Amino acid sequence: MSTTARRVARLSQLRADRAERVTVDDTPILLVRDGDTVHAYSADCPHAGGPLEEGALCHGRIICPWHKAAFDVASGNVLEPPALLPLDRYPVTIDGDDVLVSASKLPPDQSAPITAPAAEPAGAAASARHYAVIGAGAAGAAACAALRECGFDGRITLIGDEPHAPYDRTSLSKFVPSFEMAPADVPPLLPPDWLQTHGIERIVATVARLDVPARTIHFAPGSQGDAQAPQPLKYDTALLATGCVPKVPDIPGCQLGGVHVLRHLDDAAALVEALGDDTAQTRVAILGSSFIGLEVASALRTHGVPVAVISPDTVPFAKLFGERAGRMFRALHEQHGVTFHLGAKVASLEGDEGNVHAVMLESGESIAADVVLLGTGVTPATGFVEGLPLQKDGGIVVNAGMQAACGLYAAGDIAVFSLHENQEPVRIEHWRVAQQHARIAAQNMCGARNRYADVPFFWTYHFGKNFEYLGHASEWDEIVVDGDLDQHQFITLYVRDGNVDAVLACGREALTARLSDALRGGLSRTDALTMIGEAARLTPEGAEAGSASASNS
Repeated sequence: MSTTARRVARLSQLRADRAERVTVDDTPILLVRDGDTVHAYSADCPHAGGPLEEGALCHGRIICPWHKAAFDVASGNVLEPPALLPLDRYPVTIDGDDVLVSASKLPPDQSAPITAPAAEPAGAAASARHYAVIGAGAAGAAACAALRECGFDGRITLIGDEPHAPYDRTSLSKFVPSFEMAPADVPPLLPPDWLQTHGIERIVATVARLDVPARTIHFAPGSQGDAQAPQPLKYDTALLATGCVPKVPDIPGCQLGGVHVLRHLDDAAALVEALGDDTAQTRVAILGSSFIGLEVASALRTHGVPVAVISPDTVPFAKLFGERAGRMFRALHEQHGVTFHLGAKVASLEGDEGNVHAVMLESGESIAADVVLLGTGVTPATGFVEGLPLQKDGGIVVNAGMQAACGLYAAGDIAVFSLHENQEPVRIEHWRVAQQHARIAAQNMCGARNRYADVPFFWTYHFGKNFEYLGHASEWDEIVVDGDLDQHQFITLYVRDGNVDAVLACGREALTARLSDALRGGLSRTDALTMIGEAARLTPEGAEAGSASASNS
């Protein structure tokens, strides 16, 4: 790589509120003005390659437009997932009004630690401590990265029941069933050699019992291909991040061949294999109108697979988004050939020679199916936990710092946590929330006293349209829509007591990046509409927006 500095911009022309992409010796670089200083970073988000200049630059944060990863303006360090590693840094020189940049990478910045140094308990150095991370998914990977980022140099053991390194589970419902991505190409969450390079011990095993008071993990036989169970593992502090497992409904016939769940990479591979070579002739029935179910429906129809969705709900997503948005999702799917059987209950799955061939409804209607996907919800994977009270649904109550008990933290789908003060704790099954939890838990395991003060976010992908959801609204007084839902260019505010609790949007990625930052400190309806109006005037993405309308749907 050339070390020659190239003139790429003029300082006087760089804006403090917007980053700029330049190219230096074929390397895409992001320029960020910070007062009279200019920082140069890798221009694409390390999570999925989002173009960072199309996101937001506010309050010292660089926010990715796609999945809302956030990075520190001054250092490039990760502030918010799903990115787990910092931005690459490049040397910058200011010569008068000229900004010169070299494409030779700088070493990682160590000047801006995320948290306080690791606490050293009496009689034991931090390097002698053993931290166990139970669950090798999104939260587990985020925790390992954050522990090393915070300077913890002790032993870390990452435990999971899949042989694969932590991977992007969101691809399993969005891109694998459409054949846009082979199961083998699902991207890892960390570089292939990262765990080994950073001294993370991996155990591929099923945890049979977690003795919380004794701080001991017991494994099931047959783990890691052995007939005998691995020896019990003792730890000093553990993070429990096991996520959820699919619910298999109590319906006759669920044991038949051709009936699938979708949680792991191997599940996705099995689903794709079950479609066979002539996918246009393979009839798929999806039980449930969950996000998993409808994302898979979209992916399969994209590949020409006949799909029927069967659900007791009358409007998809109505509980989360309201009926108007729910009808929009249904119409989008129907326009692409998905058949819905809503307000319907399944009586049984019927089979022939051990394989499913039909779904029988309680109404007596029979729906032909060669493959059935159970999208009937999930339940926290906590049945092996002993010595800790569980919620009725299996969730684990944590404090604001993600601690569940002495020596134990919990993150992700299983964690029941306080999203807002003076409100009932919630359990949110969002992939990125799991990573947010894990980073806070890891920082606190290293001696910090951080609290969850972030904004939940997830994205759902249907027929080439990316829908973003910020915040969390269990109820609302008013729904305010700017734009056109049916044209999939809109932003919707869910308002309660004059404040915005949540946002649903499509085609407004730069604006939602700014809103994700604004929601951190609370956002009024009035201020949100002001931001929407400013975006419509200043950016091309607002050109299609209509006037805001309100409803109580």
